[in-house]
Amino acid sequence: MNLKKEKRNALVTGGVTGIGLEVVKELKKEGCLVIANYPPHMKDTAFKVKEHYDVDIAEFDASDYEAVEKAINTITNQYGDIDILVNNAGITKDSFLHKMKIDEWTDVLRINLDSVFNCCRVMLPNMRKNQFGRIINISSVNALKGQVGQTNYCASKAAIIGFTKALALENASKGVTVNAIAPGYVNTDMVKKIDSSILETQILTQIPMNRLAKTIEIASLIRHLIKDESAYLTGQTISINGGMYFN
Repeated sequence: MNLKKEKRNALVTGGVTGIGLEVVKELKKEGCLVIANYPPHMKDTAFKVKEHYDVDIAEFDASDYEAVEKAINTITNQYGDIDILVNNAGITKDSFLHKMKIDEWTDVLRINLDSVFNCCRVMLPNMRKNQFGRIINISSVNALKGQVGQTNYCASKAAIIGFTKALALENASKGVTVNAIAPGYVNTDMVKKIDSSILETQILTQIPMNRLAKTIEIASLIRHLIKDESAYLTGQTISINGGMYFN
């Protein structure tokens, strides 16, 4: 089929704060109809985003398969099939493994990794049918190099890279590209929670550019990946970390 639509439909999970919100803004500039997903506890933030940026929002827990399936059915009935999926939803619950609670492990794997499976599994059949799709999965520099106190986070983000490579192979002949982005430390609320002394003495000193990434620098890369001109780029993990780590 591979129909050339005037306006592509894009869904960004975790799309009302941080990198996700910047991606939403950039994809809207690209001419997409953008839907920003948010979890139930972020309703107030989501409605402010909807009002301020004039984007559509969708409340569902991306880590819950049935919730994803129900929400996507509603979205496609209203807007049509999703053409672009950015799997951005993620959390951290840092702890040394020998002190880590079971829910600190399962929650991070569920939200960071299961959400990627859930959204891809629900939306991929229509992408394959339409012979067009762009899937971008957000991994992390720490998936590549490891990080003390983040066995759960690193495991989830490293798994996304393997998932991306396999899914790209499965869909390369169907016009669906699948890529991963591995950002370094980005100036988001998640990073701002790090103690300032640790940030200055242990993190910034490891970054050759000696600064955090701006959210627009991540979002601009994603904006490029969704274009028709990027149709030959698939199965890749693209690092964007200010020279912090080379994979």
